[in-house]
Amino acid sequence: MTIETLRSLLAERDSYSMLEIVDVHTGERTVLKEFDHVIEAPNWTRDGKTLVYNSRGKMFTYELATSEVREIDTGFAMDCNNDHVLSPDNRQLAISHFTNEDAVSRIYTLPLAGGMPTLVTERGPSYLHGWSPDGERIAYCAERDGQYDIYTIPVNGGAETQLTDEPGLDDGAEYSPDGKHVWFNSTRTGLMQIWRMAVDGSKQTHMVREEANCWFPHVSPDGQWVAYIAYGKDDVEAGDHPPNKQVEIRLVPAGGGASKTIVKLFGGQGTMNVNSWAPDSRRLAFVSYRLK
Repeated sequence: MTIETLRSLLAERDSYSMLEIVDVHTGERTVLKEFDHVIEAPNWTRDGKTLVYNSRGKMFTYELATSEVREIDTGFAMDCNNDHVLSPDNRQLAISHFTNEDAVSRIYTLPLAGGMPTLVTERGPSYLHGWSPDGERIAYCAERDGQYDIYTIPVNGGAETQLTDEPGLDDGAEYSPDGKHVWFNSTRTGLMQIWRMAVDGSKQTHMVREEANCWFPHVSPDGQWVAYIAYGKDDVEAGDHPPNKQVEIRLVPAGGGASKTIVKLFGGQGTMNVNSWAPDSRRLAFVSYRLK
């Protein structure tokens, strides 16, 4: 596929987007801003003042106090997707960008204030999901030899380390705040489910067992809670997370236990692909959609 073809395919999705926040304990939702185009995957800065999101291949910030939207200068990276994270000190932004030469997603880093991206993953496709709390490594989903697994790599590039090797799709890798675990989602049991493992890939544990297809576990900054997206069991294939579906945002204790639904919405792809917890561990940012 050429980059022009990929851009045309992505442009076919045309919806209104509502950037929202929810109090995970009360369920109170607040719409911050409505857009007449698709935006995706907000990250929340650790000072609590800004949300970072992608839209139409570019990266943007939204200031909560003023509602001001600003484009981040990402240099040549003008085909960013919804897999992006902030460094622990919030000085850097890591992005997944479709390299123009082959239209394959690779991971890059750049200053959050804007600047020229630096390539991290030579191989692709690679889809970013987590940055280790010590700032040293990045966790991502990558297709290698026909199989999608979880990998980590030094933030400045180098040899990648494979953490999973099971049939099916492993995705959504994200570090716990204490740096001891990597959370991820996997189809290895038939449905997409939430799993956790030690940072070296050992002790892979099925953490959320539900009759649903569950994606993108995000651990709260205090390490107490995990939020994720749930599709109906029969609404999607286990390995697919499309847009324009009725989905739920669910919350579960990080140590295990019963989940609860905190939001029901029209969305899916783009709603909450990356960690969007507020620093207070009480609020989540997400995107809902409305068809034009």
